[in-house]
Amino acid sequence: MAAVLKEADAYQHIDPALVGNQQRVLVSELSGRGSVLTKAREFGLEIDREDPETRRIVQHLKELEHKGYSYEAADASFELLLRRLNPEYRAPWRVVDFTTSVRRHGTAVQAEATVKVEVGANVYHTAASGNGPVNALDAALRKALIPGFPALKGVRLLDYKVRILDGAAGTGATTRVLVESGKGSKRWATVGCSSNIIEASLEALLDALEYAARA
Repeated sequence: MAAVLKEADAYQHIDPALVGNQQRVLVSELSGRGSVLTKAREFGLEIDREDPETRRIVQHLKELEHKGYSYEAADASFELLLRRLNPEYRAPWRVVDFTTSVRRHGTAVQAEATVKVEVGANVYHTAASGNGPVNALDAALRKALIPGFPALKGVRLLDYKVRILDGAAGTGATTRVLVESGKGSKRWATVGCSSNIIEASLEALLDALEYAARA
């Protein structure tokens, strides 16, 4: 990574700026301190290369990637990951509990979700319906959070992708969920990973909303 940053022209056939693009640094299980430091600077975070904490961050990243997370296409989740490793980090909210249900009503299939969210000293218990369990969860979360976090108004889910990581496990496979969200002209992507697709989806949704609330 150090070589790429110092001699970029040796690794790209054209200056990205000439065609309206920019050089991007991707993070993965192969990333070292150089990649992490570069991404941290992009997010406005100062991390010392020689600080033992930096090595811990790199090791933590490798462990998460081994579990199935991928941050190459989820910069927003990676920024939140770095911020959460700071001892001074304080989560804006915490999901205490959630449930989802899907049932057939006549010829239609209906999905409902309830969430219990802790915001400061308050706990909000909300419910919503949707086209599916993930859509219902999204609606219930927004109902609980928007009153205290008006920046979430206008946030839209633009894309939702699911990848099976170990197909041999069949329907019990670990899944990785990538969510792309947007507000106005801004776009960001988040990731969740679990053997439970609803849990993975909720994780990606929560990252997307937290990123929007902090922006």
